[in-house]
Amino acid sequence: MLERQIAALQDFILNYGCIIPQLAEYVEAIDAALEHQDVAALVSIYHELYPLAEQELWAGDNFDEMINYYHAMFREQEGLIRSIGKDERYQFILSIPVADRPQHVKNCLESIYQQCVIFAYGGRTDGVFNRVQVVIADDSKNPHNIDRHIELAEAYTEKGLRVHYCGLQEQYSLLQQIPQPLRQQLGSILTSQPAEQFYLKGQAANRNLSYLKCIQLTEDKDKTLYYMVDSDQLFRVNRETESGEQTEIAVNYFYYINQIFSTTDTTMLTGKLVGDPPVSPSVMAANFMDDVIAHLTQLSTCDALHECQFHELPDRCSQDAAYHDMASLFGFEQESQSYPYRCSFPHKHNNLESLNQFSNQLSEFFFGQHPTRKTHFKYHSTFTELTPARTIYPGNYVVNYSGLKYVIPFSDLRLRMSGPTAGRLIQSEIKNRFVSANLPMLHKRQLKEEATDGFRPGVVIDDEVINLCDELERQFFGDLMLFTVDRITSKDDFGGTFDQLTVEQVMTQVESELLSMYEDKHTAVLSKNTQLKAMLDGAGYWWNSDAHATDARTRMLCFSKSIDFNFGEDSTAYQQIMSAAHRQHRKQQMIQSLLGYRQSRDAWDQFINQAWSAQS
Repeated sequence: MLERQIAALQDFILNYGCIIPQLAEYVEAIDAALEHQDVAALVSIYHELYPLAEQELWAGDNFDEMINYYHAMFREQEGLIRSIGKDERYQFILSIPVADRPQHVKNCLESIYQQCVIFAYGGRTDGVFNRVQVVIADDSKNPHNIDRHIELAEAYTEKGLRVHYCGLQEQYSLLQQIPQPLRQQLGSILTSQPAEQFYLKGQAANRNLSYLKCIQLTEDKDKTLYYMVDSDQLFRVNRETESGEQTEIAVNYFYYINQIFSTTDTTMLTGKLVGDPPVSPSVMAANFMDDVIAHLTQLSTCDALHECQFHELPDRCSQDAAYHDMASLFGFEQESQSYPYRCSFPHKHNNLESLNQFSNQLSEFFFGQHPTRKTHFKYHSTFTELTPARTIYPGNYVVNYSGLKYVIPFSDLRLRMSGPTAGRLIQSEIKNRFVSANLPMLHKRQLKEEATDGFRPGVVIDDEVINLCDELERQFFGDLMLFTVDRITSKDDFGGTFDQLTVEQVMTQVESELLSMYEDKHTAVLSKNTQLKAMLDGAGYWWNSDAHATDARTRMLCFSKSIDFNFGEDSTAYQQIMSAAHRQHRKQQMIQSLLGYRQSRDAWDQFINQAWSAQS
């Protein structure tokens, strides 16, 4: 009977023993466990074999076949754990903060559901997954989108994934349950919005508020982990193949995160993202312009009707932060080469059709996609190997109950870079209990249907241009806050509080450096856009004279016009950034927030300490 329960394990060793010699070492141990009906020993053998399987899975040529064995072995192991009858592993409560993105929520929930089905972490009872439940923290304004989010919560609950919808009224009610004096001190962490304006509070405030619902759902605070996920992310990773990018259900997140928290003193765990860049297009324009110009230069030498030649290209999956115009700010080497465009049109086609495909993707850039610089997953060592962290990826981090104290602060400022800023503060406080693991999630900013699908704050379509000036302004001042905090917290004498003189001095220095870098970027983008305009007007470029390329040329001109609108001399964002008065106003907001940081955190810590007692 027990032997039939480990069929996938034995088949895996039989079929891959010649490729993975270490597998032979386990045959005797498996036989002994079967002889003595030692289920616990078999469970341990699976755990020891996974790294061997993973190394071959990601390095070899057997991915499509081996992934099926990999999935099946996890399911077998889960069956053995259930047969023991005592499962003391962690429960997971996932929080998905969202605003007006029903299709993204659907995709995210489906990826969680598939993760539960394929890896079976914790198993099911009466069709319901035992150890995973989800909170949709809805910050939507559109009634139709609210209804869709509610329907999705109900639909996936019927499928066995417990999904709790937490809408505006419930959020407001949870907030009001906090005693008024304490609630008043938490305005910068949660929100001080009145009930009639309780929507679109911003990702940080909505995420922090979702903790209240997660605490309400907690049954055992010592055996519960809280997993923060963005709606535009999937429990998948991507890999580059000869036929293009493939997305895979290939990481058993719950299993490995449980291992990390069970065997270390980790309080907060974060992981990077693969796929679309996790940054604003406002800091990717210069390098993307390089790639656009390089592609059009190469395309101009091709015959419009010749078969497309932009498929068989060398793998240029981006290095860390290769998509960022100012990667050097984060300690990464600045990319100097352009990245080739790889055509994704699936059917046989010519260069003219490829240009149409390329021009269609240009507008998607303003909504967060980068057609030439995606990050692909790379396996190294094991999924439980930890490295020190100093950046929170807001859509991919996990905390235990004590880790709920380490929220994303300054939510009322609505600045970008809130995750890295929070990360610096958290790292200065809990040191090596804040870690990162190679457990990335797939970031898919946009959907196939429309580039504009899904609410994206700070991005507005105005007439013929896509306006991201608001996002660019929040990016500059988010950078100013981040690197001010980074320099202060990195000092040996930082004790967790900010004094006004130090903050003002450091912020002034960082401001001067950032202004210079942003001005250089501004000049570079304008220069590159001038090059692009010449390519869209010059007689030597076939798309300017071919009537069949008119639509593609129009789309490229619209892209160039949007670049001018956002990064040109008349850009609202650049006028604000270069305005001494506007900068002074923003700096005063940030200084007051930093000076009040410890007080608001003390209030939050007090709430977290009291919340479980009230829950009990």
